[in-house]
Amino acid sequence: MIYDREYETMPRDELEQLQIERLQTTLNRVYRNVAFYRHSFDERKINLEKIKYISDLKELPFTTKEDLIRSYPYDMFAVPLRDIVRIHSSSGTTGKSIAVGYTANDIRHWSSLVARLLTAGGIGEHDFVQISLNYNLFTGGLAYHYGAELLGASVIPASATSDIEKQIIFMKDFKTTALISTPSYALAIANALDDLKIHPDELYLKFGLFCAEPWSESMRTKIEEKLHLIATDNYGISEIMGAGVAGECQEKNGLHINEDHFIVEVIDPKTLTPLGTGEEGELVFTTLTKEGFPLIRYRTGDIASLIEGACPCGRTLVRMSRITGRSDEVMLVNGIKIYPSQIEEIFLKLTNRVPRYLIVLGKDQEKDTMEIMLEISGIEALDEMKNILHYRDRLQQALEAATGVQSKVLLVETDTIQRMETRSKIIDRRCE
Repeated sequence: MIYDREYETMPRDELEQLQIERLQTTLNRVYRNVAFYRHSFDERKINLEKIKYISDLKELPFTTKEDLIRSYPYDMFAVPLRDIVRIHSSSGTTGKSIAVGYTANDIRHWSSLVARLLTAGGIGEHDFVQISLNYNLFTGGLAYHYGAELLGASVIPASATSDIEKQIIFMKDFKTTALISTPSYALAIANALDDLKIHPDELYLKFGLFCAEPWSESMRTKIEEKLHLIATDNYGISEIMGAGVAGECQEKNGLHINEDHFIVEVIDPKTLTPLGTGEEGELVFTTLTKEGFPLIRYRTGDIASLIEGACPCGRTLVRMSRITGRSDEVMLVNGIKIYPSQIEEIFLKLTNRVPRYLIVLGKDQEKDTMEIMLEISGIEALDEMKNILHYRDRLQQALEAATGVQSKVLLVETDTIQRMETRSKIIDRRCE
């Protein structure tokens, strides 16, 4: 199923022409209305009239999260505040917030782009869609809500709560056919079904659209096997729009990027040079239709690669791989590149869960060391000391086999890591 066939299947040459026209309009709008971009372009003596091809984007400066934090709350808005009908917010890397404004037209575009992704994932007007994402300043819950209603589907705004059993009650009572949540939350629901001795066929689930965190193919397999549904991956970022940027169709061979609304680049996060198709690097997005909060070459920090070529579904939009990690979370340990997602994959294989954990990097003479603190409360069936030690040993062996790096696993009591009040999954003490 394709929601907007005109744009989702547009020939590549027509799509690129549309992108250029919308890019030129956006560049002129931000130059007139956003002091940050006007000063940035003038400082670099950029002549916007010379930006005539997609390849000319590389002449423009990047926008970073730090730029948005410094502009909080309204300095990056490109329209008067009277034209802003919605404000969402996301947390910055330092704990400070980023405010994102939407015009009425932005909301209409947003809803239709989410409707595209819901359709690609199999959802239609006859489905009952349970949205188990937070409904607040985070963009996820409301984005999928509006998109599902635009499709004509029935929406169950369950939100995300710690009461997993209540989610299951909703599913049974309301005959939920589609679940929208983070993949880890879906797995928690699946594990709760096991605990409650409820067979997945007692539910009505057919589709699952998962988002907001990196997840692996093996995690998809576990969710599909445990919930008896078709699971697809979706990508959004609050600063760009939220949900609706990209999503998988049921071919599950990459996430289609809505290129009529966004231009995507992949760069080397160290050298900032553009990378080719298939090369893994940091995603950079330029918005083409955003009125309230347009962004030029925004560095997302998310690591992925682009996939070109025809998709059997008929869409001509370029695809992106799964997010494999963050440019600010990649670890170089004794010359080996490691992402937290690799470690989470090992947790998942051993216990079907991803417990709360913290990676601590250090130095022993000239050699890097890696210690992983892991809360015991997140691990099943560890009620005896011998089981704990056996799990620790298995985990250490699996980590070394997967990463090529020896690590020490330290099992700690519940809430130990939370009390440390760290926002990152990594503490690097090698330079202390």
